[in-house]
Amino acid sequence: MGPYRNLEEYNIELTNEVKERYKTIINEIGEDVTRDGLLKTPERAAKAMLFLTQGYKQSAEEILKSAMFKEDYDDMVIIKDIELYSLCEHHMLPFFGKAHVAYIPNGHIVGLSKIPRIVDVFARRLQVQERLTHDILECINNTLKPQGVAVVIEASHMCMMMRGVQKQNSVTTTSGFRGQFEKIETRNEFLKLISSDLS
Repeated sequence: MGPYRNLEEYNIELTNEVKERYKTIINEIGEDVTRDGLLKTPERAAKAMLFLTQGYKQSAEEILKSAMFKEDYDDMVIIKDIELYSLCEHHMLPFFGKAHVAYIPNGHIVGLSKIPRIVDVFARRLQVQERLTHDILECINNTLKPQGVAVVIEASHMCMMMRGVQKQNSVTTTSGFRGQFEKIETRNEFLKLISSDLS
């Protein structure tokens, strides 16, 4: 891609390039991209894909830094039931579920809306659930530098439901703990507080 005057111009060009690739895919699978129902599908698919992968253009660290405040509070802060939608990097099929995130401040707290935002930043990339858990955990740990961080993610994977083993009711749970949450008593307190949400 050549030089662009602004981000909007770049996004238009990128959308057009992705749209052309979707046209090729639709034709290759045996469909007629010129029929009424599919005329605008390549453009819609391109816009959807760019939306679902916009996390590559965002900095989770900068989002956290934009709302860090000095505060003398050192008890657990938990944000539960954060909805997440991501794309499995192996098949580019969706996986979706919820994240539970906790941290223990160490002189700074962060605006509560920023935690769901950084979940979205990392989820809106091609992902595996294990790395998504790690990305969120390490971002909070390295940026906020709290006494401890905990992340639990539960998700259903369409690559297991629609294809492959075709198991409709399976849920994958991943977790990560740093600092004070590596102590069993602190970890158990966190897990107990979110236990009503865990199936």
